[in-house]
Amino acid sequence: MAIKIYIDQGHNPENPNAGAEGNGLKEQNITYRVGKALGDLLRANPNFAVKESRPTPTTSLGTTNSTSLQARVRDANGWGADYFISLHTNAAANPAATGSEAFSYASGTPGYRLGSDILAAMTNATGLRNRGMKVRPGLYVLRKTRMPAVLVELGFITNPNDARLMNENPGLFARGIYNGMLRYFNL
Repeated sequence: MAIKIYIDQGHNPENPNAGAEGNGLKEQNITYRVGKALGDLLRANPNFAVKESRPTPTTSLGTTNSTSLQARVRDANGWGADYFISLHTNAAANPAATGSEAFSYASGTPGYRLGSDILAAMTNATGLRNRGMKVRPGLYVLRKTRMPAVLVELGFITNPNDARLMNENPGLFARGIYNGMLRYFNL
């Protein structure tokens, strides 16, 4: 039985729920490309089944920020996903802020352990600093999903180096996430 992975490419192509911008780039374009690359890697492995929140670059979910988040969670829950991975880019007022981090609903959970493995492998693949796992029970996609969920902040779109790496090599991030998943599932 294949492990069902729901990839949520954070944010919509435009408002409502468009993402952060920095260095001439848009979060929703980076998360779309990384999600597509991750989906391709997972689909090539018979151990996984995959569904993406944004199957096309123009797919837009919901008519407000809240209905956009609800649509992603409803889709994953309705599909019966085993794991939910939400992809995002971070942003900060200080352009020196750098690195990858991830969030789960609680520590000591499958989502927390999956996020830890993803971060370790992503750091290995990209060379970006591992900012660690953080607990965020207030995040809608972590609170309302019926399966273990992790929200991954790939890097800082406001950092010139992070932004360039995410834009020029989305496959590197996808490979890191994939390698972390292989470690987590012992595959």
